Parts: sequence; C-alpha cells; structure tokens
Amino acid sequence: MDMHRQTLTELCAGLDKGDFTSVELTQTLLDRVAAQDEKLNAFITVTSTEALAAAASADKARAAGNIGALNGLPIVHKDIFCTEGIKTTCGSKMLDNFISPYNATVVQKMADAGAVILGKSNMDEFAMGSSNETSFFGPVRNPWNLECSPGGSSGGSAASVAARLAPAATGTDTGGSIRQPAALTGTVGLKPTYGRVSRYGMIAFASSLDQAGMITRSAEDAARMLGVMAGFDERDSTSIDQAVPDYLAGIGESIKGLRVGVVRQHSDEGLEERTGARAKDAIAVLESMGATTVEVDLPNIDLSVPTYYVVAPAECSSNLSRFDGVRFGHRAENAEDLLDLYCRSRGEGFGDEVKRRIMTGAYVLSAGYYDAYYIKAQQVRQLIADDFKKAFADVDLIAGPTAPSPAFKLGDKVDDPIQMYLNDIYTIGANLAGLPAMSVPCGFVDDMPVGLHLVGPHFGEEMLLRCGHQYQQETDWHIACPEAFK
Repeated sequence: MDMHRQTLTELCAGLDKGDFTSVELTQTLLDRVAAQDEKLNAFITVTSTEALAAAASADKARAAGNIGALNGLPIVHKDIFCTEGIKTTCGSKMLDNFISPYNATVVQKMADAGAVILGKSNMDEFAMGSSNETSFFGPVRNPWNLECSPGGSSGGSAASVAARLAPAATGTDTGGSIRQPAALTGTVGLKPTYGRVSRYGMIAFASSLDQAGMITRSAEDAARMLGVMAGFDERDSTSIDQAVPDYLAGIGESIKGLRVGVVRQHSDEGLEERTGARAKDAIAVLESMGATTVEVDLPNIDLSVPTYYVVAPAECSSNLSRFDGVRFGHRAENAEDLLDLYCRSRGEGFGDEVKRRIMTGAYVLSAGYYDAYYIKAQQVRQLIADDFKKAFADVDLIAGPTAPSPAFKLGDKVDDPIQMYLNDIYTIGANLAGLPAMSVPCGFVDDMPVGLHLVGPHFGEEMLLRCGHQYQQETDWHIACPEAFK
C-alpha cells in the first residue's frame, strides 16, 4: 500500500518494522502537498525544511530506541495553534505577519511525542465560520467535490486528511468546527470534554466553548492522538487535573449492552431525509453489534443555536479586543491619532464575519441589553446542559446525524448567515454543555460523505472511541478516498 494511503496506526507499525523511514514518509507527503494543494488550498504554510529536519531527528531517536507515541509521524496543525518560529495567522489579515515566540501546549506535546509538522492548515478567520470561506487566504475546497465546502472552521485540517496529504491533523471546536468538517469530508473528528486538552497557546475565540481536538481517518488514530494531547496544564486555568487513561487499551472491547440514545428532536424538518437515513442505518449497525437504543428527550436543544450566537460573539468581542494595531498584528499606516489607529487597524484587519460577531457581542454585553440577552442565554445554556445530564441517566451515549445535509456548494450560504449558522445545529449542544463528541463517516448522499454524531458524558472519550472503532470494524466508510486524490 502507498504510504499516503495508510492510517496513522498503520504508518506507526511500518516505521516500527523498518518498512520506511520518517524522512521517506515525510518527503512523500510533502511531494503530495506540493502537487495537490493548489486545488484544495488546505495549507496556509508548508514547513518543508522544518519537517524534514524533525523527521531526520525522529529516525535517529528511533535508531537509539527513544520512540515516542507519535515518533516520526507527520501531522498538520490548524493555524490557530501558536508555533514557535512559524507564522500563526488564524486565517486572518490581522495576524498575517505574526510569528509566535512560543509553542501552544498541544504543539509542544505533539513535538515531544516525536510528531513531524508538515505545515499549518487553512481555516475560517479566527475560527468563525462553518464553510472555510471566511479565511483571508481564500476558501478551502472539498476533496470529494472541488465546488463544495469542506465545512469549517477546521476545513483545511479536514481537507488535508481526506485528500491523503496528511494522516492526521489538529483542529479546534467551538460549536462543531471539528465534527462538521469531518462529516462533510468523510473523516473522523473528535472534540474532547471541555478542559481535557489544554487551550494554552490556542488563540481564543470563545473561551468557555473552544476545545482542541483532532481530525483523523479512524477512531483508533484519534485515540492515539488524544493520548498525547490530553492532560492537565497549569498554564490553562480551564484545564482539568484528571488522570489521562490509555485510550487505546479498551478500544477493541465489545459494545454489547451499550445504551444508545436517539434524540426525539433530531427528526425535525431541517434534516435532509437521506442524511437522516444514513444516520439511522449506522445506529442499526450498532444495534446489530449488541447495542440497544433508547429514545431521549432534549427539550431545549432547539435553543442551542440562538444561545450559542449570543454567548460566542460576547466572548469573541472580549477576546479580540487585544488586536488593536498597537502590540502585534496588522497596523494601519499613517494613523492620525490613537483612535484612528484602533479603528482603521481593526477595520482593515478583520473580515466581515468577524466584524459581525464582534458587533453582536458588544451589543449583547452593553449596559441596556446584558440582562436581556447574555444573562438569559447563560440561563438557557444551563437548561441545555441539564437536559443532557438527565438523558445520560438512561443512556451511555447519544447518536444522530452530525450535520443536517452533505457538503453544500461554495457560495451557497455565504450571504445568508442564519442558514450558515444552522449547519451546526446538531453539534453546538455538546459545546454548550462541555461534553465530548465525535463524528465518524457513515455513508454517502449524492456521492458526498455524511457523518454519525456520537455524544458522551463528561470524560466519556474512551466509550466514544470504542464505539467508533467497533463501528469501523463493521463498516468501511472511513477508508473511502476521493477519486482524484488516490
């Protein structure tokens, strides 16, 4: 099998057996990026020199018996993670000239485990978007159909993995930004429990919602990466000090007796019929493996989108206030005074969607509207979290569609923010409640992939990964590859 078609787990075994070296593997993937990425625009920065140097170091370490969990394995980082000496843009003109002086904790942990960074992936500006069309560097294209969106905001990460330019990539998920692009590109996307993975060095969008995770081609690969990424970090005040289990240890165990919740509200009119049918087929496969299904009620889940679009903009308006043209980032030229510098630097540096959310956030936090909007949204957020807690008293996990439809054409929703926001209707609830969730490929609609969404209780990643892995032992949707990128 060609190296680029192997999963992270298969590549790890190949390196262990000496079938190839990390330098050979890295060069193969860099060659594919050079040949294929012009069609996709999945990368903002390709770090060829650094990657080959890291691969050579990994080969030397392997020869000396110092083998980390990801030793010599090439990965891609979403361009929201600070990388020392490498440009970190967040997909924005505002940070087009920013080179971070330090590594994010996720980046450092991956490096310590021996991973090789191929580059930084394209993304919606400051992670605000569901289609990867808000990036200052242009839209990313879906490998399954270049006229379609790969989803967002981690669209570059998802496209690079789906097109076999990299075996795995990091991502971030604020309202579905790992899971939705995973569903739309036929990859696996995992958002861990809030606080399970450090947010230090991950440029903030909405601090109570943002969570680092990964996009891979199998649940087993996701388990391998999570074992490296997870853990307490004293530099992150939201990090949770809880032991990290061996996520690979129990992944092969049966799911017989697993109680799977099916949400009554998921059959609403917004769900495309065939997409819903693929999710039902996937749940039927779980039943054939010994799982049982239970209908659960999340009465407030329909309020998740409006709740999110009050809370997230409020937090983003605060987080992005630091980008003022003074300390770092884009600075307007020939400013008349300090106020002019602030206004023009922000006006020139931010795109339309970011401006829209900053203005919305400033509005809902203003003196006359704080109680009516922001406080009310936080109260509804608690109701949504309580609904999940009640549901998990009766079930082990909740399953349904990841997105209401397969990938849409680029440009179809970019002028209609409400329709764009509704693409995350099934994923946002897990962020509001801080729950772990993942998407696994479960079929196709009109030759475009769709995903099965699995949500677990807090720190239920082991169960999600086991369920996803066992499902993938019975199906082969996750090994399907876009024809043009085989």
